[in-house]
Amino acid sequence: MSSDDALERVRAAGVVPVVTLASTEHAIPLCRALLEGGLPVVEITFRAAAAEEAIYKISDRLPEMCVGAGTLTDIEQAARAHAAGARFAVAPGFNPRVAEAARSVGLAFWPGVCTPSEIEQALRFELRTLKFFPAEALGGAATVKAMLAPYLHLGVETIPTGGIDEETAPSYWSLAGVAAVGGSWIAPSKLIESGDWSAITERAREAVSAYASTLRGTAS
Repeated sequence: MSSDDALERVRAAGVVPVVTLASTEHAIPLCRALLEGGLPVVEITFRAAAAEEAIYKISDRLPEMCVGAGTLTDIEQAARAHAAGARFAVAPGFNPRVAEAARSVGLAFWPGVCTPSEIEQALRFELRTLKFFPAEALGGAATVKAMLAPYLHLGVETIPTGGIDEETAPSYWSLAGVAAVGGSWIAPSKLIESGDWSAITERAREAVSAYASTLRGTAS
């Protein structure tokens, strides 16, 4: 899967479940639950030691799932994520060394930004798909709209993440330049650890439906 293909999959989904796995045993049942709910994309964060093996298991056993690596903060993680089979990588901030490491292995990389200066730094590296983080803490959809406005004509788009839930997601989806949103509300740790896969499937289904409804409303 190319960088463009991964981005298209994320755009089509509209929402990227952001997950921190305490155990690799949860990786496959979690992704099956998301797929059943109509969400073929997931971000496994490198906050936990299980991330690398979990990404490998998912990419090996569920090729229909577009799995990405989150919270990349150093160049070693970029190489490990790519080797494990990640189709994209996301970072909380913009680190030029990590951006270069991801590029060198052909891994789609979406760095975190929250200021115009950071957006312009990313543009210098020809990166136009950017994570806006932490979205809700910095003013929510209104801030994202204002921040993107001067850069939309340059093809900049964003995946806001941080504090977004089922109530606030539609306010981001309706904005020009928002490719998708990232969030942990679909597969929170408590549901993963309890193995409540049916609840995760239902949350995924609801998110898919809400995204479709928002797009219809925006188009009308």
